[in-house]
Amino acid sequence: MSVVEMTETSKEKTTGTPIGCADAQETPAEEEKKLPGPRITKTFLKDHCKQNKLYSTPFLNDTLYLHYKGFSTIENLEEYTGLKCLWLESNGLQRIGNLDAQVDLRCLFLQQNLIHKLENLGALKRLRTLNVSNNYINTIENISSLPELSTLQMAHNKLAGVKAIEHLSQCPSISVLDLSHNLLQDPEILPVLEAMPDLRVLTLMGNEVVRRIPDYRKTLIVRLKRLTFLDDRPVFPRDRACAEAWALGGVEAEREERDRWNTRERRKIQEGLEALAAVRQKAQERQRLKEKVVRGETSLDPEASHQDAVTEKIQGFVQDTLDAQEEFTQNRINLRLCKEDPEKHGEKSVEDDGNQSERAELCVEAPGETGSGPGPLVTELVDAEQLESIPLTEPLLIDDLPDLEDVDSEDLADLFSSDQEFKPKIEVISGDGNDNVEAVGSESIHSGPDKSWLFIGGSKTTEAPQDSALIYSGDTNELETGAKSDTSLISCPPRCLIEELE
Repeated sequence: MSVVEMTETSKEKTTGTPIGCADAQETPAEEEKKLPGPRITKTFLKDHCKQNKLYSTPFLNDTLYLHYKGFSTIENLEEYTGLKCLWLESNGLQRIGNLDAQVDLRCLFLQQNLIHKLENLGALKRLRTLNVSNNYINTIENISSLPELSTLQMAHNKLAGVKAIEHLSQCPSISVLDLSHNLLQDPEILPVLEAMPDLRVLTLMGNEVVRRIPDYRKTLIVRLKRLTFLDDRPVFPRDRACAEAWALGGVEAEREERDRWNTRERRKIQEGLEALAAVRQKAQERQRLKEKVVRGETSLDPEASHQDAVTEKIQGFVQDTLDAQEEFTQNRINLRLCKEDPEKHGEKSVEDDGNQSERAELCVEAPGETGSGPGPLVTELVDAEQLESIPLTEPLLIDDLPDLEDVDSEDLADLFSSDQEFKPKIEVISGDGNDNVEAVGSESIHSGPDKSWLFIGGSKTTEAPQDSALIYSGDTNELETGAKSDTSLISCPPRCLIEELE
């Protein structure tokens, strides 16, 4: 026995493992490490993100394009936790795995690979689209744990028999199912499809079962109540109605239903044509009427009624606007006057209107206040029945309203001003002081305040000064009263503000 043989025999005795059986006990992870070809490494992923203008920070990326690379296994994706779409199409992948970190994944594309089994998908709770077409899968399994899965594409696989697809009855969320070009032959797959309550799109062409189901399209339309697309054509409401009639009464019932649909469609077309003809006829009548108006044969305006209605609406709107503006302006004026003198102006405004019971009292003295000073303002509301509305005799149009540019701001200031205007009586006195006094001007509208400011310096005498050029008619009494109250003041004679030049 040679030295090499003795060494191998000693190893077999110490380890208890026959020579040549070490490879049989290797784990799948170790087997994947020994697979030849390109690998998904962290360095490759960083370079890939840089080339495709993705984020250099792994968890910020939501899409990775790893298709057509020749990878044989999925690995090193633990840091890419933000992925929502992963493309692994046209590689050499033999199994699904290492996707536990992609909990937010929405779309997974694994078509055109070497996958034999659906596995390791339990962590993808938010997965909605799974494409495993063009693989070697012979059984649908391990997808009932995906509550949001809505699209399953398994065309060109090795599915055969009812057991291969019976797991679909446990997937109620699937609405789009592609099982085309498989090995399905048994018509008993229909109960499995009926158990899918939300199935809307189904593709079965390329299977032998299509030939073995009598009246294949009508049967599936009748049995799958929510189906809207079958194989390469949509399911229209007319197709469903005819299929249901066929299921109830056979070919004759289907023909009658189809005739009813044809009649209904022809009626809709005819109604559309009639409506179009009516529109055309109205247009022609308007054109002929315009031509008659141009020639002077008639004066009828076809749009007169419409214009009258529009004008009436405009007039009503303008009237309401003017009423609201007038009421608002009057309330502001009354409120300002009441703030100055609640008793005087409140009574005056009521007397001017002539109907005190129909007005709201805008200012009221508070309890406990004397008549010498104004109290707090209180707004009192009256009933709607007591309000008086005065309609305009003539309708007011927009063109009658004044432009804002024509309104003088000084007039508005005078309108809302609280100062009273006094018009004094001007008396011209001759220079010698013996001539009679002649009054020039008009009477004062309001009684003014103390007029002593008209003289600069000097004491008030009992007689009206004869040199004065500007004096009020009622100043004599005031001057006498002032002389009695203040006799101690001695000053020069008053100087007049206005003198007559000879």
